[in-house]
Amino acid sequence: MSIVTVQLGQCGNQVGHELFDIICSDAQEGQRKVYSTASCERFFHQTTHGDLVARAVLIDMEPKVINQSISRAAKSGRWRYGESSHFSQKQGSGNNWANGYCVHGPRHRAVVEELVRREVERCDRLAGLMAIMSVAGGTGSGVGTYATQCLRDIYPKSFILNHLTWPYGTGEVIVQNYNSVLTLAHLYQLSDAILVHENDTVHRICSQLLNIKHISFGDVNGVIAHQLGSILQPALTADSHGVYSRNPLGELVSALTCHPEYKLLSVCTIPQMPSSSMAYSTFSWPSLLKHLRQMLISNTKMEEGIDWQVRPPAGPERTRTITGPSFNTSLANLLILRGKEVYSAETGGFEDPALYTSWLSSEEAFNLWKSPVPFNKYEKCATLVSNSQALLRPLDNMVGKAWNMFASRAYIHQYVKFGISEEDFLDSFTSLEQVISSYSQLS
Repeated sequence: MSIVTVQLGQCGNQVGHELFDIICSDAQEGQRKVYSTASCERFFHQTTHGDLVARAVLIDMEPKVINQSISRAAKSGRWRYGESSHFSQKQGSGNNWANGYCVHGPRHRAVVEELVRREVERCDRLAGLMAIMSVAGGTGSGVGTYATQCLRDIYPKSFILNHLTWPYGTGEVIVQNYNSVLTLAHLYQLSDAILVHENDTVHRICSQLLNIKHISFGDVNGVIAHQLGSILQPALTADSHGVYSRNPLGELVSALTCHPEYKLLSVCTIPQMPSSSMAYSTFSWPSLLKHLRQMLISNTKMEEGIDWQVRPPAGPERTRTITGPSFNTSLANLLILRGKEVYSAETGGFEDPALYTSWLSSEEAFNLWKSPVPFNKYEKCATLVSNSQALLRPLDNMVGKAWNMFASRAYIHQYVKFGISEEDFLDSFTSLEQVISSYSQLS
């Protein structure tokens, strides 16, 4: 089954390009015929000449980034984008969610829907749709939300995963918190699952683990793409009987978002290191999984600086608040192991009931995927996709900052003139405050 990816805005198109590049390189590494065939069916279609063409639609209101992505893919010589699978305009959304959602989205709805329809019809079987976008600007967030709404209307029974890049806390755009609130509140009603990467976290990985001195957006996007690829590449599920998973989006959603009130997913991967260090490093599954489990418990996205003092709470009273103990309660976790000796890995530590909310058994809350094929040159790697309290604090901070601006009516007129009222803001705040409350009460 195949995934159709919709890349939206500058960030979405840059992350999307990096993702396809990593997936293609990984699939073509070494003697991996079955794995490679499954990966290519999932993410590419082949022309009569044997060219790999990404199952992707590229959308932006400015042409520059799309042109760069198309050119870089073609120059790779391994894969390319479709010749007519993109759409751009001459004028952007001005970092204004309302401009993207109320103006550009409806104005260009027909052409976007047609581009997606063509890609869907190229699939023998559709696994689902993945929208890659940021929440800070105008096109990725505003047009991305509108496009997701259209896709939900047209493909009501298909799985839709939204991948969101969260802006730096210090600020990329003055109204980024408004745009983030409006995006998340709307997507919560439309998407089956929302997978989030925080720029601040990824930046620290680039600096502290990859030892990159002058970090670019390309470096950040490369880390995000590596983690996404480690989730989406073929793997064996518990009941797959030795056949690679057919519907990764459906199985991801089924494993992690069992309740409509909890859709926020975070991800961490171990190990992460400069490519120059890989040849001199060896890893064991017990060590990797011990560190990854503690990263989950202490809500740390890197193996450096783990707080080993954090332990699962004991006893029946386990309720936490945003300002309470730092233990990170999970609703559900998906562990994905790739590489050598993968079947010998002992994962019982992730089945501990103390890690999970009391109203869901750990047998239902924990899922495991495995693949004996090493991923992206790592001999062994483990990825954890978690529906937990990991995003509770950044979400609460973002909503709080947006509310403080709204209370003084700062920049509200910029949204009102495009059709977003103060009531729309209030509805979005109410929606996200309910999400915050729900995650706070996981126990």
